[in-house]
Amino acid sequence: MFTGIVEQVGRVTHVAETNGNLTLTIQPARMWPDLALGESVACSGTCLTVTGWDGLGFTVDLSRETVNKTAPHWREGARLNLERAMTTFGRFGGHMVSGHVDGTGEILARREEPGAYTLTVRAAPHLARYLVPKGSVTVDGVSLTVVDTGGPGGSRADLAPDEFTLWLVPHTLEVTTLGDWQPGTVVNLEADQLAKYVERLLLMREAASSQPSALSGAEVAR
Repeated sequence: MFTGIVEQVGRVTHVAETNGNLTLTIQPARMWPDLALGESVACSGTCLTVTGWDGLGFTVDLSRETVNKTAPHWREGARLNLERAMTTFGRFGGHMVSGHVDGTGEILARREEPGAYTLTVRAAPHLARYLVPKGSVTVDGVSLTVVDTGGPGGSRADLAPDEFTLWLVPHTLEVTTLGDWQPGTVVNLEADQLAKYVERLLLMREAASSQPSALSGAEVAR
């Protein structure tokens, strides 16, 4: 479990491919002295397992499924947002983040405002229903607040149903990879877990209510 508060930025220094699966070597800005084999690190929003490390960096493996369903960040020289799994006594500064990417999005526009930057993002269509004004979304591993959305229940009529906006302060741009984003950049998106659980609960309840109960079936038989 993560919070979406990036600890530092790392760089991919080596990529090895085997049958579509990748092994990455990642060099953080400052190597964690207590990093352990098998622990989880969110790499631009993707929860990956540490498979090895030395004094300079660590390695992780990505399956073809992960490569195919995430943004194309897995190349030598790419910068990644890094966050280790939260500890029991850590501060919960962002929101509940699993590191399981739901889909990707594309930066449509970036505009400088007084003291901030605004971004317009187009999400994968199946994620639109989870985006609500002033709700939470994880973008490349960063916990951010959705400002406006389009479509039913949205707050801006000029946005499409799968589009939303973000406001970023200069500090966020400085300590994450978000300062690299330009129109056309593809990013990893993870929707708020609560919305997904509620949707699943309602769908299961609806499905159960449409099925005749065992008792009613027995009564019909009599």
